Parts: sequence; C-alpha cells; structure tokens
Amino acid sequence: MRRNIYLDMKTPEEALSLFLDRIPTSSYPGSERIPVLNARSRITAAPVHARLSSPAFHTAAMDGFAIRAHESYGAGPGRPVKLTVALSAWPVNTGQPVPGDADAVIMIEHVHFLNEAEFEIEDALVPWENVRRVGEDFVASEMIMPARHEITAYDLGALLSAGMVDVEVVVRPVVCLVPTGSELVDAADAQSLERDEYKMIEFNTVILAGLVEKHGGRPVRRPIVRDEFDLIKDAVLEGVRSEAHVVVINAGSSAGSEDYTAAAIRELGEILVHGVAMMPGKPTILGIVEGKPVIGNPGYPVSSALSFEVFGVPLLRIMQGLPMWARPSITAVMTRKIPSKLGREEFFRVKLGRIGDRILAAPLPRGAGSITTLTRADGIIRIPMRSEGIEQGAKVQVELLKEPQSIDKTIVVIGSHDLLLDILDDEMRPYGLFVSSSHVGSLGGLLALKNRNAHVATSHLLDAETGIYNWSFVKKYIPDVKVRVFHGVMREQGFIVPKNNPKGIKDFSDLVRDDVCFINRQAGAGTRVLLDYYLQRHGLDPDSIRGYELEEYTHTSVAVAVLSGVADVGMGILAAAEALGLDFIPVATEQYDLVIPEEFVDDDKILRLLEVMGSEQFKQRVRALGGYNTDRTGQELKPA
Repeated sequence: MRRNIYLDMKTPEEALSLFLDRIPTSSYPGSERIPVLNARSRITAAPVHARLSSPAFHTAAMDGFAIRAHESYGAGPGRPVKLTVALSAWPVNTGQPVPGDADAVIMIEHVHFLNEAEFEIEDALVPWENVRRVGEDFVASEMIMPARHEITAYDLGALLSAGMVDVEVVVRPVVCLVPTGSELVDAADAQSLERDEYKMIEFNTVILAGLVEKHGGRPVRRPIVRDEFDLIKDAVLEGVRSEAHVVVINAGSSAGSEDYTAAAIRELGEILVHGVAMMPGKPTILGIVEGKPVIGNPGYPVSSALSFEVFGVPLLRIMQGLPMWARPSITAVMTRKIPSKLGREEFFRVKLGRIGDRILAAPLPRGAGSITTLTRADGIIRIPMRSEGIEQGAKVQVELLKEPQSIDKTIVVIGSHDLLLDILDDEMRPYGLFVSSSHVGSLGGLLALKNRNAHVATSHLLDAETGIYNWSFVKKYIPDVKVRVFHGVMREQGFIVPKNNPKGIKDFSDLVRDDVCFINRQAGAGTRVLLDYYLQRHGLDPDSIRGYELEEYTHTSVAVAVLSGVADVGMGILAAAEALGLDFIPVATEQYDLVIPEEFVDDDKILRLLEVMGSEQFKQRVRALGGYNTDRTGQELKPA
C-alpha cells in the first residue's frame, strides 16, 4: 500500500466549504412526531401552533374572593363596601376558574369579615384585576415555537399548556463511528489490560459520541476494526449502507504505511479533501461514498476531537437546520511566548485565571495525543496560518471550554511540580474554587510572580552556601515583590529506578557509568538545582552523564521515562516512584514551599487555600502518597 502524501492541503474554511457544498439534500434526516414528554433538546421540524389558549379560561391570580369589579367602586379607607359570600363574592384560590360574571379577585388579606357570610373591603378594584384572562399567555392557533428551535425544559411546559401531546421534530442524524487500530481494545476489556501490554483502550469514539449527542445527533459505535485494508473498506461500506447519515472512520487517515482509510474511501467513492492546514488535525479526510458524507478522523485524541468539531459538528447542525455553532470567547494575555509554524492554523490549549484586571492564558503542552490537555484546558486559542506564534504579553481571543465565572474562582499556581497540587485542587472544589497549576520549575514560578502572572509560586530552591530553601532566590530574582512564604511539605528526593534496580544504582557516581542513561529535569527546576548541587559536591562533571541533556517537566514524567525504558534512572520524589511501582533510592529530604505576593494573601481564595492546606484531611491525603512530612504544612515561614 502506497503512503498518502498531502499535496494540496486546504485551509479549514476551504475544506469545510467544499465538504458542505457537496452534501446532497437527500442526506438530511427528515422529521418525526414524538411525545412532548420525550422532546427535550430535540429540534422542531415545523412551527408549533397552540391547540388551546393559555389559560383556557379566566383564572384567579390570587387567593381570595371573586367579585364583580363595579360592586367595589367607592370603597376606600374609612369607606368600606360590604359584600355577601355566594351572592356578590365567591371564594377562589390561585389558578381556579373565576365563576359566573365575576371579573376581579379581591386578595384574602384585604378582606375584613363581619361574620361567616359577610365581609367588608376598603379597596376598589378595576375589571380583571388579579385575574388571568383567557389567552393571556397565548391564544389557540398562535405560533408558540418556530421551526428549527431547540426544545428546552421550559418549552415542554409551554407545549403541554398549549394542549400538545406530541410534536414534530427533526430526526436525529445518525452518526456511525468506526474505530480502527490493531493495537486497540474495547473499554469493556480494559480491566484485564496489564501495564506492560502493547495495547491501548479505545476511547476516541466515546469522545466523538459525546460530541455527536451534544449537537443533536445519535451516535452508533461499531466494533474495533483491525488495520487491514479490506476490513476497513468493508467497515466504510457497511456504515454507508446502514441507517447512518454520516460515517466517521477514526484513525488510519494519516500518511503511514498502515493508514488505509483514504484508499478505502477513494476506492468506494470520492475524496474531497485529504490534509487540512490545521494543527492538530492535519490528516483529516472528507469524502462522499454512495451519496453519504464520510469523515476520516485522525487517530490522536486531541486531533480527533478538534477535527470533528471543525467538520463534523457543522455538518450535524446543517442537517438539522441549525445555525453554525461557536464557543463564547474572552480576551486574555499570554503568560509565555508560543512559537508556531507558518501555513497551519494551530489550536492551542490554555489554562485561564484572573490576576488584577487581567485574564491570563497559560499554555498547556501541544501534544495531539495528550487528551488531558483538553480535560485540563479552560480554553483554546487559534493561532492564524500566517502567524509565527504569539508573543508573551500579547492579547489573544480565547474560546472558552468552561464557564466564564470559573475564571474568577481560579488560583493560578506556577512553579515546581508536585503531586500535592492535584490534591489541593480536588480539596478546593467543594468551595467552588479551582487550582490551575503550570509546571515551569521553581525559578520560572518566581519569575511569574515578578511579571504578575501568578497568585502563587511553588519552589524548592536550595541555597548551597546556607542550606536554606527559597529565601535567597526570592531576594535575588524578585527583590521588588513583597512576598510571604508558606510551608508546603518536606519530601523525599532521590533516584527513581526500575523495579529491582537492574543496573544496581546506589549513588551519584553511578550516573557517569557508560551503561546508565539518565533523564533530567528542565533548567530552573528545583530538582535540577539539587542535582547540580550534589554533582558539584561529588566532583562529577554533568557532561559525563549520558542523558543529562534529556529533560522532563514533572516528577511523574521522569518516572514514566524510567518505567518505559527511555532512561535507567531519573531524579524525583518518592511519591512519583511509588505511583508507578518503581524503586526509589533516597538522596535528600527537601523543602517545598508556596511563595505568595503580599497583595494576594488576604484574598478570600488564598485564605481558603491556606486553610485547606492546614487541614488534617489534606495532610492525610498527601502523606498517603508516600515520602512526605506534613508537620508544618500551611504554616508561614519567617524571612531568612
């Protein structure tokens, strides 16, 4: 099978236009009548006209007595009018019919009883006062909903009030989702999967099914198809000849030797687009087979989701006669420079938080395979095709993935990575608050405070001369920022090695062995500073360590590098090693702290964060990770 080469990539706009222009009207789902009780979130296929008026009769709007308004004329303070029950006044409750020729309701609290049969009032009423007249809401035959309207929970009440027991709605477009990949296993078999198996749980079509449902479609997930041309071709054909209005083949759309989706669609029908100038999502295929739209979705999770949002979602909405969909957006300021390649529109994921009068956008990793960049992201930035990136401090438009109000409830933490930050975020959520953490190293965290890009910096920078953590670096790098330092934890740092330590690594001298490959932390990370401190003490040259230049940004990433065989050893915390079942050789107990500008310490969000950190529940959860001492957690540290 020849490899696919992207010779004529289209812009996302060009590709979508070309695709939608070729979708035949016969692909539109049509309409059906369904019970109103099942109609929430469905789309009306035709205007809805009321069968009954609402209300259908004159009803009391208050509890009291129905009267003839003219019989109350002249009433006023000191000039009571007497009315007789069952002759000139009839008891009614809210919502009950107004009897006879009564045309007003006197509120019960304005009635002064003389006896059981008579009462006085001192308020004159005008006709129809405190009465809901026939058709006040709508009149029979009046249109109460237009066509192509999404039915809400409130609409269900209006429909039933209008006497409608069923309603004509657009048939939900059926989307056939076909996962492909010989390495995939179904979610039902995930429990039996071992860590060292070369298999992956299939979840892309689960994500796509959720997107289909969100935009009014009905997803049908098919069994996993192995990477074989004939099997994939048969799956496309079976999907096209099923009840589906759209077929999505997930994975196999790229240019690899076993990417057969393009060839299958080409043989069965027509390819309109193969290759879109967007990142992630470049390998997207748009085609037509037997008159039905077929989408070849990229296999990487982020590419798969974003590609479907760009091409699948507009298709579903057009099939239902709905307007194009767009997320709400806000203006934010970039905390770091983001380089980008010319010629591709890039969808970049960011975390958001408000500091002062600015909303800040902190970039997340780019990886198209990192589904957590979408679960963690607050928004997406689109970098235009003709841009080489976004400068630090630039204003950008961010499409929101979360509710706007969550931005003001987010504490922005930048600095050194630690697993306790995830626990802290979890513990803050019952209070309606969130912790957004970016891992750029301890020094990067301090510089973020200098630029007012964070509420909190996390740091574990050791002064080799004094043996004191963090204070000397605060004075050196952010002397003009008044800060207070709160103790986080004491934690075990050491060598993370594979189970049973096959290379027999014991101390720093083993790092310079020819048969040992090391994985490092990035420059500016406290762990890197600690490593360099010990290398200097032992008289070891970093250049003699194989892998010293290989960098990761978190302790868990170092542990994964060791687990996967990328490296034989890395330096990190005990909790990261234990989380992945690796062995650990302790080197030092270090201090991990929170550095907070004085201007933020009295903020309600920060006060709550410090309260949570000092709680026994939080401390117990941190200690359970292994390698932590929480005796002073949350306590303020005096300047050194």
